[in-house]
Amino acid sequence: MSTAQTGSSRSGAAWRNWAGNVTARPAREVTPASVDELTAAVRGAARDGLKVKAVGTGHSFTATAATDGVLIRPHLLTGIRDIDRVNGTVTVEAGTPLKRLNIALAREGLSLTNMGDIMEQTVSGATSTGTHGTGRDSASIAAQIKGLELVTASGELLTCSEKENPEVFAAARIGLGALGVITALTFAVEPIFLLTAREEPMSFDRVTADFDALHAENEHFEFYWFPHTGNCNTKRNNRSAGPEAPVSRIRGLLEDEVLSNGLFQAVNSLGRAVPATIPTIARISSRALSARTYTDIPYKVFTSPRRVRFVEMEYAVPRAALVETLRELKSMVDRSRLRVSFPVEVRTAPADDIALSTASGRDSAYIAVHMYKGTPYQRYFTAAERIFTAHEGRPHWGKMHTRDAEYLRQAYPRFGEFTELRDRLDPDRLFGNAYLRRVLGD
Repeated sequence: MSTAQTGSSRSGAAWRNWAGNVTARPAREVTPASVDELTAAVRGAARDGLKVKAVGTGHSFTATAATDGVLIRPHLLTGIRDIDRVNGTVTVEAGTPLKRLNIALAREGLSLTNMGDIMEQTVSGATSTGTHGTGRDSASIAAQIKGLELVTASGELLTCSEKENPEVFAAARIGLGALGVITALTFAVEPIFLLTAREEPMSFDRVTADFDALHAENEHFEFYWFPHTGNCNTKRNNRSAGPEAPVSRIRGLLEDEVLSNGLFQAVNSLGRAVPATIPTIARISSRALSARTYTDIPYKVFTSPRRVRFVEMEYAVPRAALVETLRELKSMVDRSRLRVSFPVEVRTAPADDIALSTASGRDSAYIAVHMYKGTPYQRYFTAAERIFTAHEGRPHWGKMHTRDAEYLRQAYPRFGEFTELRDRLDPDRLFGNAYLRRVLGD
């Protein structure tokens, strides 16, 4: 789909998310080139009786950004506004892709403390849905926000931080697009550092038996379990004094592109066509990558290319419940007739103070289940969700789930704080849509 002209709008073009499972046909699409133009678009939509949603790169698997009203694309609102080395912050326009931010920060000798495993999203899209990596002490990208700008339903531009509009700041860092349209974000940054990554296979039984120690001993620990096997791949990232020792270009091409993307795409296509082959494929895939250790700057360690398309459900459970929950998931898959070709991803995060963060008020562990694009996923996701919710699970806002406001009100101690703020900032639901109606209520 082509991009609208600067500051202008067009109508009738269909929008589709990255995974292809969500589509929408907005009445018009606007690509503002300035905050003033964005504010004018919001006011114009209100005047015309149209809903407003902003969309980034569409990496959410839910309909968070879907609308039949005005779709705002912030792709011209990009770049770094300001770097404050004294206070250790960077202010960036809302439409800036994480990839561009990470590269620009590295050139300035700076880095975010933690990040997720892909960096295709815009900064506002990633933070608004609670995108996270894994960390013993460092939390989600949204938890690194020190300030933000927000255009509200009235067309007012609010500047928010712990000192200015603190109640809005407390909620809008993960706001689901329900409180307004973010125009800029200020992140905490630090001098760039090195991470040493240690990747190695490990049995499911050993990972689950030693999980508490593996979590405690490493700054960033994560692992992937391959369904239909007892095999896992683990990754431990810890700060290093160096020297820099990146993955060689040839090995990176072989393992990260040929095996993890090209060959993985091919075997998933085979599994989709002939599901009976999946357990055998899983056993081979789980042994395809050998152990490796490398040292590099943060974004080159935390992130990886993800070119194979899929759909995903992810839940945060109390960290203390992770092992029991995961064992129940494995038992369910083992005794079922399901055929699952994608590994299950497990990460952690410390408790934070953001109202709708999946780690709000509790140390958390994340379990993500995936299915290859075009493969029936409902039975697997339904069975997994039943296990996750039995352990007080909180669904990732940008990934598939069936929870509603009644469930989420019980799962989040500060849910009422968020909805009361929404009632004040957007009483007429200018920023509403069907997804928000389900998860936040009317």
